[in-house]
Amino acid sequence: MGMQPARLNCLLGWREDKTRLKIGIIGGSGLDDPDILEGRTEKYVDTPYGKPSDALIMGKIKNVECVLLARHGRQHTIMPTDVNYQANIWALREEGCTHLLVTTACGSLREEIQPGDIVIIDQFIDRTTKRAQTLYDGRPTSPPGVSHIPMAEPFCTRTREVLLEVARGLGVKCHPQGTVLTIEGPRFSSRAESLMFRQWGADVINMTSVPEVVLAKEAGLCYASIAMATDYDCWKEHEEAVCVDNVLKTMKENANKASSILLTAIPLIYTQEDWTHTIKALKTTAQSSIMLPKQHREPPKSPSPPLYIRE
Repeated sequence: MGMQPARLNCLLGWREDKTRLKIGIIGGSGLDDPDILEGRTEKYVDTPYGKPSDALIMGKIKNVECVLLARHGRQHTIMPTDVNYQANIWALREEGCTHLLVTTACGSLREEIQPGDIVIIDQFIDRTTKRAQTLYDGRPTSPPGVSHIPMAEPFCTRTREVLLEVARGLGVKCHPQGTVLTIEGPRFSSRAESLMFRQWGADVINMTSVPEVVLAKEAGLCYASIAMATDYDCWKEHEEAVCVDNVLKTMKENANKASSILLTAIPLIYTQEDWTHTIKALKTTAQSSIMLPKQHREPPKSPSPPLYIRE
């Protein structure tokens, strides 16, 4: 059976008929509990980039459709460098997600951001070196073209505002903005690096925000991050340097904060008046950022432009 005529879409998943909201959740270290979902089912998928980190966990939060994915796998066996960020984002977008709410553990680079605090980050500095940064990577199975996606505002402002409003309403100590610096990992920073990152203006440090936020932007998703400070990295004199035991201890003590924010924010996002303009603007930005090969370009507009079939 032949394919139905349709306009060329640069990225598989641009579906104008899908206006219903669906929330994707990417859980970071210790913050990926599937028990927050009601009526859970598992779905294993494949993508043009390989398999995502784990099964997609489908379910609902207060009647809102959600999809949960453990960034490092449910057994936490995937290093930050080895996370298949492309497959994760593609899988969630193909499942119909319009929003991505993610959690991440981070080190604080500021005195005022104390362990246990939440930061609704709004900017990033990228210090990764080994990760695919785009969905348009030239593979035969990838969408055609090259994406020059704008990154002036990496995170969805409107979604961030909802998270911030909820955190404050819950009485959670929350910083309304912050710049995250993402390192390659899996090692932690040297003290010289940590001090340098402070001079650069970074507020927190982690190993996973990039390229995840970049790929989400390419996919036209409303992406926002709940960052939990677990330690002071290693810049602070007379403070114990970051170690795995302390990170896990702080996460265990404070994971309920991130869960509470998610459980309250998701119904609020769903009931807000209208996300159509926000979603459309993100998709338009993503599509207009693509430079297509000549054979994929649409001809100049005419009164009755021909339709194209994606090959």
